[in-house]
Formats: sequence, structure tokens, C-alpha cells
Amino acid sequence: MNIQYYGHSCFKITTKPAGRGQEDINAFIDPFGKTIGLRPPQGQADIVMVTHNHPDHNNVEALKGSPAIIDIPGEYSVKGINIVGIGTYHDDKGGLERGLNTIYLIDTEDMKICHLGDLGTDLTEKQMEILDGVDILMIPIGGKFTINAKKAIEIIRKLEPKVVIPMHYKINGTTADIADEKEFCSEIGNCSASRTSKLNIKKKDLEEKHMEVMVMTID
Repeated sequence: MNIQYYGHSCFKITTKPAGRGQEDINAFIDPFGKTIGLRPPQGQADIVMVTHNHPDHNNVEALKGSPAIIDIPGEYSVKGINIVGIGTYHDDKGGLERGLNTIYLIDTEDMKICHLGDLGTDLTEKQMEILDGVDILMIPIGGKFTINAKKAIEIIRKLEPKVVIPMHYKINGTTADIADEKEFCSEIGNCSASRTSKLNIKKKDLEEKHMEVMVMTID
């Protein structure tokens, strides 16, 4: 499996859910528009997941092909990939300020990837149970519109994923008024020194990992 980061909360997961020799499936999560100052993602998409309907997360039109679009909670099986969408809130006021948010739990190549979207509040016990055993956790850390670094670390320590990928924080070029990764990395203490825009991960690579933080960059 290959994970590519485009900045903000946008990733492309390229996977072979049926095993070697099969065609690649390209699944995008939260493609953004030009409003945040970064170049929107491009490329052929088979699946697009949208966590909430804001322009910095729902620019499906930027992608090519005729992808299956998933933008509400539910259980899905698309092109060999099993996806569970879990309804949450974009704020800590029950959605009154910024509305709803969908978490996606993606099961492919015998790995579980969780993208928390613009989570704005703590997870409930039931949500924690659903996410138990997650291998790779994509979690917002920038605060203001989402949970902040402190709350993100609390959730990470509860879920204990094998790999943590921070997202939705300020990077070079973005106009988003959110915090950068420095406080998060200082508090959690084990951010990767080397940074890449792409990760190649196999199930066997995760065996010895425990809450390893992979801070990604963009090309």
C-alpha cells in the first residue's frame, strides 16, 4: 500500500485489495480546493471519501475518472475495499457550530486505516470500540477548527495505533489559520526526523511498531 499526502487532510491511498497482480485502486480522502493556498490534488480516482461538505475537504471535481463518492456514515464495500463511515461532530457543541463530520475506517491489504476527518470533540466509548485495533491513524492536530495537539495525543494513547500520521496543521504554503506540528511533536516526543510525501507500507512492516509518528510533507 502506498499513502501519499497532499497537505491539509488530503491523502491518496493506492492499494491492491485483491493481492499481487491485481489492478491498483486509488482512494482519495478529503480533496481540497484552491482556497487554502495549496495545489489541489489531481489524478485518477476510483473512490473518494469526503468527511464533511466544506470547500477545503470536498473538491471531488479536481479528480479524474468516475469515482464512487462516499460522503455520509454507513458501511460500504467498493472495489474490494471495506469502508465504515462513523458519524461524529466537527465541534464540541454537538455540531451546532460547524456541523457534522464522518470518520472513515478503511480495511484493505489486511490493514486498518482510520481517517478522523475534522474531528472536533472526543470519541465516545462506542466509537472507540469500532476503531479498536486500528493500524494507521490519520489525526488532526492543528486546533481551532478541529481537536488540538493535546486532545489528539489523548486519543492516540487511547487507541494505540501502530502508526500515527498527523494532518490538518499549518504547513508551508497554506493560508489555513491553524497551529503547526511543533507543539504536537514536542508533547508526543517521537515524531519522525525524516519526512516524505509518500509512504510504502505492508502488513509485515507494522509488526514491531507502536504509536510511531510519521510526519509527512508535500512535494
